[in-house]
Amino acid sequence: MKKYTDTGKQDTRSGFGAGLTELGRTNPNVVALCADLIGSLKMEQFIAENPERFFQIGIAEANMMGIAAGLTIGGKIPFTGTFANFSTGRVYDQIRQSIAYSDKNVKICASHAGLTLGEDGATHQILEDIGLMKMLPGMVVINPCDFNQTKAATIAIADYEGPVYLRFGRPKVANFTPENGSFEIGKGIMLNEGTDVTLVATGHLVWEALLAAEALESEGISAEVINIHTIKPLDEAIILKSVAKTGCLVSCEEHNHLGGLGESISRVLVKNTPVPQEFVATNDTFGESGTPAQLMKKYGLDSEAIQAAAKKVLIRK
Repeated sequence: MKKYTDTGKQDTRSGFGAGLTELGRTNPNVVALCADLIGSLKMEQFIAENPERFFQIGIAEANMMGIAAGLTIGGKIPFTGTFANFSTGRVYDQIRQSIAYSDKNVKICASHAGLTLGEDGATHQILEDIGLMKMLPGMVVINPCDFNQTKAATIAIADYEGPVYLRFGRPKVANFTPENGSFEIGKGIMLNEGTDVTLVATGHLVWEALLAAEALESEGISAEVINIHTIKPLDEAIILKSVAKTGCLVSCEEHNHLGGLGESISRVLVKNTPVPQEFVATNDTFGESGTPAQLMKKYGLDSEAIQAAAKKVLIRK
């Protein structure tokens, strides 16, 4: 199997900060808004270099979304920043009416998504945000896997005309994708070719899927690993091509199995090539306080859970 090297663990939110800083230097229309979480969103360097292009809205996320929508009318490209829970659930009406329905060029950038937020607990650990956002007509939904890919995604969405939801996280995770690599919205990435089972992963679970594939290989199971960084529009072609070869699939995500990547994949399979599928995701539950590693283990989102799901789906072929 193809080997990937962790060049040093970094948080994906810092990838966002690095990408935003670069945009500040290259695109004069990019502006940033924050809801009292500058440090958590790693916006400090952008603000230092572009103080006139930053708006501190305070703890008023709904107001932030309305202001961002208005800024697009003058040709600006607003990047909003707060936690994923406050970027979606708290402000869903404003996003639906003022941004999605109005097709405004707002980039909704959401940190601290999923269980790996950790110690802040269930009230902050939104596990429904991908479902909420992918259901909005015209909304692009992106969930990159490491620092490098998050930086590339941040830069790429500035060139896309239309609303985008960019989801990233708090913990330091493996950084293994190419430095300064390109990012193509809606295009999945084949990380490892295999013949027995397809592992389709997004966000923090991409690295876990690679670890699972390596462990499965030692048991004689050949796993194909696909990085789906864009939940919507979904790269259906890469998934269908893979399952035509392997005949079964495991979807892997740090999100509720209801409404997430896995259900989007199920729709594709049912309409084209029905094959057995297993879900590695949270099971219709809220989270709790704990370290990221503890929570990934307890809620069945680590490499061991992916291995178990792969073996289970193989029996169903």
